[in-house]
Formats: sequence, structure tokens, C-alpha cells
Amino acid sequence: MSDTSPIILWFRRDLRLSDNPMLAEAAATGRPLIPVFIRDRAVDSLGAAPKWRLGLALESFAETLADKGARLTYRAGDAAEVLDALIAETGAGAVWWGRQYDAASRDRDAKIKKSLQARGIDARSFAGHVMFEPWEVETGSGGIYKVYSPYWRAVRDRDVPEPTRAPSRLDAPENWPESDRLADWHLGRAMNRGADVVARHVCVGEAAARDRLDGFIARAIDGYKAERDFPDADATSRLSENLTWGEIGIRTIWHAGARAMERGARGAEHFLKELVWREFAWHLLYHHPRMDRENFRPEWSDFPWKMDTECEAVLRWKQGRTGIAFVDAAMREMYVTGTMHNRSRMIVASYLTKHMLVHWKVGLDWFADCLIDWDPASNAMGWQWVAGSGPDAAPYFRVFNPALQAEKFDAKARYRRRFLAEGARAPHPDALAFFDACPRSWGLSPDMDAPAPLVDLDKGRRAALAAYETLKADA
Repeated sequence: MSDTSPIILWFRRDLRLSDNPMLAEAAATGRPLIPVFIRDRAVDSLGAAPKWRLGLALESFAETLADKGARLTYRAGDAAEVLDALIAETGAGAVWWGRQYDAASRDRDAKIKKSLQARGIDARSFAGHVMFEPWEVETGSGGIYKVYSPYWRAVRDRDVPEPTRAPSRLDAPENWPESDRLADWHLGRAMNRGADVVARHVCVGEAAARDRLDGFIARAIDGYKAERDFPDADATSRLSENLTWGEIGIRTIWHAGARAMERGARGAEHFLKELVWREFAWHLLYHHPRMDRENFRPEWSDFPWKMDTECEAVLRWKQGRTGIAFVDAAMREMYVTGTMHNRSRMIVASYLTKHMLVHWKVGLDWFADCLIDWDPASNAMGWQWVAGSGPDAAPYFRVFNPALQAEKFDAKARYRRRFLAEGARAPHPDALAFFDACPRSWGLSPDMDAPAPLVDLDKGRRAALAAYETLKADA
């Protein structure tokens, strides 16, 4: 293998220049670099909102690469076949990529690495998506962690590498390979009219993500612990959107938070704990690869959850028309902004899985279709945590009462007024935007009457607890 042969850099969820170990090492070789993105089965299976948001991330990243003298090559097809074709076309002697930790990606990458190495191609994977490799964090007995608190204690004092700098320039090959046109992929097709609404709220690209982090550190991290549960407050970093697509690195965020803690910011440690909560989710999904499909605790397989995704009750939950204002505002926030406040996610998940007794997989799949910050590990752990079936789960008897949650976390009803139009004399623009974003087939309009409650909160809670008692008795 020639030391001057090109290196194919296979980008996935790491669409940035800085804090990118793979890119830093590749740039240091002085060899020609060929950045590639492959639209394979994993990309095609993404939900409507994540796929649309990915398209924006790719467009921005291609512009960033162009500023460094590089191009992003787009190819569609089976990843192994696409890489083989690129190697033949370019004479590349290496294929490098940043690791992913879900089961399907690991299986795909392992097969590709084995095949390439058998043919003398330098196939390497690099850390980058998480701070701590899932196999490197073990309990004292050599096992895996299933509870967050001891996981946090195990990693909080570990060294986190400083982020690598963005290369000043990327060496180009003599000839660039042919590329698909990103526009021809129509990654936003399934978003339909909702794209124009959500586009007003996105923060796309590495530079914008870094500005978002800097703004959070400057104005909000001090009050993060005290204010983060109030959905109307501008108290969170909102970086989940950018972390999802790797527009900012997790080490960059960690060190910014750590520096703020050293300066005495009161909410900084709690912010770092939330970053580790994301690490914990990937730790669990790596070691329990079916956590996004099956109950983490197998005894919950006999719980009488409903699975009818087409029933009227589930449709009303999806539409934000349950008649429970906090739940409905949260669901509409997702259609208008592409994200949902974390407190709101817990409330809508609890309402679906407990008051409505609908399986958490129904909610998980809907979020996977509607969230621009969809993360397979965090989504799975979050839903199972609320449902009671997951690791370190909230006790099943903890049933969030949306009315009481609203009194506590939205006492002045600002959040609810922002996203609910029915009955309002002068609806907020975001409340009206929901009707521009939601599917036309729903036939909704702001002049409709406010819906009656789908489930009486007290009766729903009693039914959930009765089902839980039956499960325990049968066990």
C-alpha cells in the first residue's frame, strides 16, 4: 500500500471538523482525503423528521468541507458495495470511519472491516460519538452498569480527551469521484408541509452549534439545575439536535461545562450529569442491543399494554388532542419545533403508557418519526424509564399527573398558551403554526372546540396501578 494513496473518510453521525479524532488523524497523514456519505438502508429507514434534518446537516457539512478544499461525495446503496466501488475508482488504500454503537451498525461495520482488511485495505474505526467507550466502563466485578448513579460515580472523574482542532486544510485527490446530487435524494419528502414550519426553529451546522453552546454557557448554565424543568424557560442547551448529527462533539460540550463548573456556575455539575445520562443510554444499548425493541426487564412482557397504533385514542394522542392541556401542548411543540422539552417528554410518555395503557413502543416509534433530535439510545431508555420496564426505571406506581405537573412547571400557562389555539382569543403564532405543520389528513383547524379529556386522570391512574398489581401477583 502506498503511503500517498487516498483515504476514504466515511462520515455518518459525525458531521463536523473539530473534535473529530478520525479527521484529525487523517489530516495529519498528508494523504489525499475523500469524504463520503452513503445513503444505505440505515439512512433510508430513518423517520420523516430525522431524515429531513439529516439532509440539512449534510448540506451544511458539505459547505464546511468546501471551505477546506474538500468535497463531500454522496453515494447510495449497500455500504460495502459502495466502498468497494470507491476504492476501485480512486485507488484508495484506506477506509476510516467513526464508530456507531447500535447493533445494526456494529454488525455492518464489523463485516466491512473484516472484508477490507482481508484485501489489504487499511480499515479503521475511531472513537468520537461518546466520551467513554461502552466496553471500557465496568463495575468492580467486571460487569455492566444498569443503574445510572453508580455509572456517574464511575466516570465523573475520568479524563476526557481535549477536543481535536479543526484541520486548516484537507488535501484533495487528483480527481474527485462522481457524486450523487443531495437534492435528488429528497430526504425531506416525508416531511411534506411540516418542513417549512420546523425550519424556523432549527440550528444547523458546526458553527451554529458552537454558537448555541457558547450562548448557553454564557447565559443559562448557572441556573440550569433550578430552571431546566420549566418548558417555557430558555434554560436548556438545546444541543441534542446538534449532537444527534455530530455537528458538535460531546467532548467539546463536556469541557465547556467543566470549565463553567470550575468558575463556580451552580448548574454546571447537573449539566455534566445530563451528558453522562446520554453516555449511560449508549452504554446500555451497546450491551443490550434489543433495548429499543424489547422490554429491558423481561417480566414486563406480560404487562397488558395495548398495541393498536391505529385506534382513535392513539390518534388523538398523536394529534395533541387528548384534552389534557399539558400533554397536547407538548405534542404540538414537537410538530412545530421538531423537538420537545424533556419534562414534557416524560409527561406525554407517562400519559400514553400509564393513563392510556398503550405500549411504550408505540410512543417510541412515533418519536422516531417526528423528532429532529432523535437518538436511538436516549429515546429507548427514556421511554422504558417512564414506562417502568427499563433499567433504573421510575417505579411504575410513579404516574405523572399532567394537571399537577402543569401547576408546578407551567404555573402561568405560558407553555400551554404558546402551543394551544382552540378557545384562545388571540392564539400564539406557534399555536397556529401547528395547523400548518400537522398532516392535512387529520382535518384539524384552530377554530375547532377544545377536546374533552380522553381519559379521566384519576381513573386512568387507578387502572394503571391495578394492572401493575396484577402483574406483580402473577409474577
